Amino acid sequence: MVDYIEMIKIFLRGLLMGASDIMPGISGGTIALITGIYDKLIGSISNIKLLFLKPLLKGDFKEFKKQLFEEIDFNFFIPLGLGIALAMLLMAGIINYLLGNYAAFTYSFFAGLILASIFILYKQLDALNIKAIATTIIFAVLGFLFVGANPIQAAHSLPILFISGFAAICAMLLPGISGSSLLLLLGQYEYMIDVLHKISIIEIIVFVLGAAVGFMAMSRIIKYLLENHKQVTVAALIGIMLGSMRVPAQHIISADGFSLFICLIIGIIGMIIVLAVETRFNYELI
Repeated sequence: MVDYIEMIKIFLRGLLMGASDIMPGISGGTIALITGIYDKLIGSISNIKLLFLKPLLKGDFKEFKKQLFEEIDFNFFIPLGLGIALAMLLMAGIINYLLGNYAAFTYSFFAGLILASIFILYKQLDALNIKAIATTIIFAVLGFLFVGANPIQAAHSLPILFISGFAAICAMLLPGISGSSLLLLLGQYEYMIDVLHKISIIEIIVFVLGAAVGFMAMSRIIKYLLENHKQVTVAALIGIMLGSMRVPAQHIISADGFSLFICLIIGIIGMIIVLAVETRFNYELI
């Protein structure tokens, strides 16, 4: 029997996850943790082994249907996915307007979100040793240079959008890592906000397909890296997020005088929001 009350609760959690995922610096994985569905999310993903494709290829539709419903928890994924999608579509219009009219202020808020997220990730390191510092510096420099000389950011082709969706969903699966931060690094953030705002179907489908592949393929790899190489992985993620700060910084420095002071205040507010969310649930990456 379908528990509609529970599905509504999952949908509301999806709304929160979608609203956070569209803003660089706040991770949907963190919201999943806070709202108590992170283990359910990872467990449901891990249960999808694509074994239902075998009877489908044989033309055994009865067995296909049975396997499909055994592997995929539709009562969980459908309301969660609808909540995430609706929140993203609603928020895209707001962010699109803010980026078009108040770019420096908006990116200041994003910078605050990202800096606070970096601090939260930093606390996941067991020790600040030479290896961790070197890894962070290397990935920060690579990220910084990638943003500046990134050939991807000049192109918004369908293959690039597929890769962007792949990268964004991998980040979303990790508490503390924002998929939107990686979109900033890839130079695709503003473009995807505009795509969502205009509801450009083809681009959205390709992005979602990339996310779906990343959803299936990378969840196990991410889990392996965190279980076996946690310190290096976390240090690399910190470096990537530091490198992505080049994008908001380029917009913030365009402000001057009193506007720059407002940018600082807005950035601090962004940091406070993320830190307040983090104190609600002290999590640890695997």
